[in-house]
Amino acid sequence: MASNMKAVKLRIKSVQSTMQITKAMELVASSKLRKAKERADASRPYFKELLKTLIDIANGNTDFSSPYTHEGKNDKYCYIVIAGDRGLAGGYNSNLFKRVEEECRGKEYVVLPIGKKAVEYFKRRKVGILSEAFAEIADISVSDCFEISRIICRGYKGGEFGHVEMCYTEFVSMLSQTPRSASLLPLSDLKAEEKPVQNLILYEPNAEEVFEAIVPEYLAGLIFGGVCDSVASELAARRTAMEAATDNAEEMIEKLNLFYNRARQASITQEITEIVGGAEGL
Repeated sequence: MASNMKAVKLRIKSVQSTMQITKAMELVASSKLRKAKERADASRPYFKELLKTLIDIANGNTDFSSPYTHEGKNDKYCYIVIAGDRGLAGGYNSNLFKRVEEECRGKEYVVLPIGKKAVEYFKRRKVGILSEAFAEIADISVSDCFEISRIICRGYKGGEFGHVEMCYTEFVSMLSQTPRSASLLPLSDLKAEEKPVQNLILYEPNAEEVFEAIVPEYLAGLIFGGVCDSVASELAARRTAMEAATDNAEEMIEKLNLFYNRARQASITQEITEIVGGAEGL
């Protein structure tokens, strides 16, 4: 009985230590989440305006042509996959990779991974990787997104691949994060179905050059928005997972304490019974 009580006591201490770690991780994720959410919300309006400008240019010029608006001759796909740097975030990374597997099924493709987990995942599967320079999503800045955009545009115009898609996790709410995929290139869907009545905007030197210059910025904006959404989603998922782990640890400690107290009470009762029995025998 004594050895059993000692094992329970050690188990309680072990669970308490784990609970302290999960609680600390929950608080850290909560403190970072507000900033990440604000950054994700603040990044959207500018890049929506970029998209609107692209649509205006493409729709306002009937004789307009750009390699970015036509499907490439190469059927190969390039996937920009934005995952996390660490685990302990519930199903955040695994759900994203399931979505990527669905998108890639039956296709020839290469990837540009962002985040340690993405790099490790595709290395294990021996998938072609364009660059491993962006393996730390926590360190990704706007300038890094422009560099990614330049790599993608250079590969697309060079015929290395004919389609570009981005797989990321959309931050819906504190309790909901949804894996998404978004097509980046070609931009053929920007063409208007009907001819505009009149084009009142004059672009210098011409609309095509403006379009060629703004597409990489637009893609960089989309990538940065995906990174911001993914970072906020990862923190929210980690906060939820650590909160659940802390609650489970508290429940386990409560049960172990109850078991320990019952065992202790039974041990004391047995000792008293033995003492009384021995006294009566004397």
